[in-house]
Amino acid sequence: MGFLDGVKDELSFLGGFKLTFEHLTRPRVTRQYPEEKKPKQPRQHGRHVLNRYEDGMEKCIGCELCAGVCPADCIYVRGLDNPPDHPVSPGERYGYVYEINYLRCIHCDLCVEACPTEAITESKLFEFSFTNRADAIYTKAELLVDDAGKPQKLPWEDWRDADELHTSGWMRATSPSGSAAYEGEVQWSAELGYGVRPPEGGQSGRRDDAATGTKALRDVLETHLLDEDIPLDHRGMRGRIWRGKLSAERHKKQLEAARQRHKEAKATRAADKTTTRGADKTSEDAVDEASTAPAGPEVDS
Repeated sequence: MGFLDGVKDELSFLGGFKLTFEHLTRPRVTRQYPEEKKPKQPRQHGRHVLNRYEDGMEKCIGCELCAGVCPADCIYVRGLDNPPDHPVSPGERYGYVYEINYLRCIHCDLCVEACPTEAITESKLFEFSFTNRADAIYTKAELLVDDAGKPQKLPWEDWRDADELHTSGWMRATSPSGSAAYEGEVQWSAELGYGVRPPEGGQSGRRDDAATGTKALRDVLETHLLDEDIPLDHRGMRGRIWRGKLSAERHKKQLEAARQRHKEAKATRAADKTTTRGADKTSEDAVDEASTAPAGPEVDS
C-alpha cells in the first residue's frame, strides 16, 4: 500500500461531511416563525365559518347533514322553524344551535361537501390553541360571519393576511362527478362581503390564479423539487443569483416592515407622553387656581 493510500485511509472520515458540504451552497429554507410564515396551500383546511347571503340572511337551514356526515362526531346542530315576521334564513328552518368541538375535529372537510347551501366552509386558519375545554367548543355566535362577511377573530387565534379571503377552495374546485369539463364553472351562491367568489384551479388547465390569488406549489417550493423538474434558468449559478435576489427583496421588505413598526411604536409612546404631560399640567393648573382663589367672606360666629 502506497503513501497516498495510507493518507486516504486516514482521512476517510471526511467522507461523512460530503452531505454537509453540499448543503452549504444550497439556499436556506428556514423561516423565522411566527414572524414569517410559509405560504399556505390554496385548499388549506382550517377553522370553519358559517356564511351569509348578500342580503345578510344565514345560509344554514338547520338540516343537520354536516353533523350526520362528520366522522369524528364533533358537530352538533339543532334546527328551528323560521319566525314568520323575522326569518333568519330563506328556508323553512334555520340553525338555532350550531357547535363544533375542535378537540375532535380532524378537518376532513366532509361537512363542507355535504352542506346543500354552502353554509359551512373552512378558512385557512389552523393556528389556534385553547387553555380550557369551553374555548375549544365553538358556538354559532363564534362561527357566524359578522355584518361585513368577515370571520369572528377570537383572542386565541393567530389570523394572518388572506386567511379569510379564500375560504373552502377545495369545495369550489371540485367538479361534479369528477368531470374536468365542469371544473371552474361557478355553481355556488354569493356570500356577504365577497359576492360570487372565483373558482379555484384544480388539476386541469382551467384556472385563473390571478383572480383567486393562489400560487402553484411548484413556484412556492421550487427548492424541494428534483433537479429535472427545475427550469434551467433556476439551476446552477444563475439559479443561485436568482434566489439571492429574491432573498434580498424579501429581507428588504422585512426590514421596511420592522422600521415601520418601530416608527409606529415610537409615535405611540410620544403621544402617550404628550397626553400624560397634558394631564399633569391640567392637574397642576387646577391646584394653582385653587390655591390662588380669593377667600370667601368671613362669617361671624
